[in-house]
Amino acid sequence: MSKRTHLTDLGCIACEELSDLGAGREGWLTDDPTVLCALEPNSLAIANRNLILVLGWSDPDEPRVNIRPDLSSTQAEYITAIEWLVFDDFRVVAVGTSKGYLLVYSLAGDLIHRQMVYPARILKLRVRGTKREMTQETSSSEEVSVVMAGVIARFDGSDILSMLQQWFQEMNSQFWDQKPKKRGPDDLENSYGRLPYQLWNVNKYGSCVDAAITGIMPPPLLELQVTPSVTVIGLQMVAIEVVLIG
Repeated sequence: MSKRTHLTDLGCIACEELSDLGAGREGWLTDDPTVLCALEPNSLAIANRNLILVLGWSDPDEPRVNIRPDLSSTQAEYITAIEWLVFDDFRVVAVGTSKGYLLVYSLAGDLIHRQMVYPARILKLRVRGTKREMTQETSSSEEVSVVMAGVIARFDGSDILSMLQQWFQEMNSQFWDQKPKKRGPDDLENSYGRLPYQLWNVNKYGSCVDAAITGIMPPPLLELQVTPSVTVIGLQMVAIEVVLIG
């Protein structure tokens, strides 16, 4: 019996802007390791070493957005990871660079946040959704993992959401202000403060090429500690527990 394949058309993303990413030659999207993709229900983000293209397929008239991050040419910095961050009504694009910077962009291409995580190449950006039971309702949350060789950084989604809310409020106030405030590059990095995060060293388990946080265990009674369960994928899959004493 022949296999049946069921496919669903999401839309068409063909456009002239894709030629800047190498479209037009065979295997440009799958065979080129410098071309990165991030998918969410309504949009697709494609990036190469210095350009990000955001495409939407739910609305054919939705404008395509080109984002060119301000990367350090003297240090040969380039894009190494890309992922969507979705918090309630906010949809933004997170970018990791070869020098350890985390960049967050709006769908209009505005730089919202820039922060050094660790002076090493960012290999992957991972997002894990969670459910938190409240008294009368259930709220959703996310945590973001930044994966580097031997190091994993974890950001709490509530901190990122708070930063996005501050940015949105400021954009609204500037819209009504006849003299909007202008910022320099240093102000962009520090305008909303540094996002807090936890940093774990997993170098003793071998060279790390990918990782994901699978959950956080509650601390034992009367002990101030957090025990995250981390899965590291390198030459072999290893499950480890990192204990942080509070």
